[in-house]
Amino acid sequence: MSAAPRPDRIARSFAALRADGRAGLAVFVTAGDPDPETSAEILLGLPGAGADIIEIGMPFSDPMADGPAIQASSLRALRSGQNMIKTLALVRRFRERHADTPIVLMGYYNPIYSYGNARFLDDAREAGADGLIIVDLPPEEDQELCLPAREAGLHFIRLATPTTDDRRLGKVLTNTSGFIYYVSITGITGTRAPDAAAVAARIAHLRAATDLPLAVGFGIKTPEQAAAIARFADAAVVGSAIVERIREGLDAEGRAGAGLVPATLGLVEQLAAAVRGARQPQTATE
Repeated sequence: MSAAPRPDRIARSFAALRADGRAGLAVFVTAGDPDPETSAEILLGLPGAGADIIEIGMPFSDPMADGPAIQASSLRALRSGQNMIKTLALVRRFRERHADTPIVLMGYYNPIYSYGNARFLDDAREAGADGLIIVDLPPEEDQELCLPAREAGLHFIRLATPTTDDRRLGKVLTNTSGFIYYVSITGITGTRAPDAAAVAARIAHLRAATDLPLAVGFGIKTPEQAAAIARFADAAVVGSAIVERIREGLDAEGRAGAGLVPATLGLVEQLAAAVRGARQPQTATE
């Protein structure tokens, strides 16, 4: 049975961004990094710092698509006792404070499978999540989670990459909703900076194939890079730089220092200001 209608926070967020004539800032943090309470404090502060969309990483011991910074954040979270129950509780806690900011759960299929697909979808929806990005489930496996997620009222957001040709793109777009996440570099997260001109050309090509909003991530570390991407994308996604800022705020014993949360939210404020100052192009539907 289909889930009852629910507010589409992702669609509303991108509509509001278009009305404001700007791109959005999507930020990634790993649930439970570096510890549950500090993680919650950061998460609760992200909307006020300027994050338009939040991606919450579900910690996993083998995050194969992620670079060293996000891998380390996942291991810190697991060492602090983070698990799926606590991650969904974190989403629920966030939703009690922030009713409108979209939450996308991002990660790998193994922790979901271990939790139980049907249970996960029910609990994620109840907690207040809006969508999923599961990097190791290709379109050929849509029956496994994508279609049940959409039936449950959760967007299933897919990745497109520089090596996604037109034939493959058709499969990527099938059953995808919410937005398309364009991976701006080949390889793992946070290892190289994107070539803005090359990404802009690819985004223009994607706009001819879909009316979905296009977010660009992997490799965006500085406010200047975020602004460059925001001139042609619908959102710039920053993850590795934020989790690296969290790491820098740890003391010698790996515990959160007093300045960790302000420094992390301060970086988000800088990124948000840069994105807001960039020119936002017209989308294919305008």
